Amino acid sequence: MTDKTWAYEDFVEGETMDFGSRHVTAEEIIEFASEFDPQPMHLDEEAGKASILGGLAASGWHTSCMFMRMMCDAFILDSTSQGSPGIDYVKWMRPVLAGDTLTATSTIIAKRESAKRPNLGFVTMRAKMVNQRGEQVFELQNTGMFLKRAAA
Repeated sequence: MTDKTWAYEDFVEGETMDFGSRHVTAEEIIEFASEFDPQPMHLDEEAGKASILGGLAASGWHTSCMFMRMMCDAFILDSTSQGSPGIDYVKWMRPVLAGDTLTATSTIIAKRESAKRPNLGFVTMRAKMVNQRGEQVFELQNTGMFLKRAAA
């Protein structure tokens, strides 16, 4: 958590934000997959090893959810966030395996004030996660909507 409430004005193009690290367990991979993506490589170590993923692997959707949690903990929960109009793209570049430790960052690539709502701004970010070997496993680009400080 941060010591301030993030508003539109606080985001600076070109700045990179650190979202910290998260260790991924076999239990959480299986729990998520059992509920939302019950493919064999997400439910069973042997099936994962037999697949092109090479072991018990998190669903790409699980990876995305872990990133969202890391971003929430890093700043969203202490911000004027009003949600997002969508995701430009998400890429799952390498499998996230049980036992991996993921580190996430996000770079502000653009920002603009809303033409229709003077109290709102749009912030576009490009995020990535790497595993403990420095291999990039995930990339996402999206735009968030944030109130301006005076509106908050």
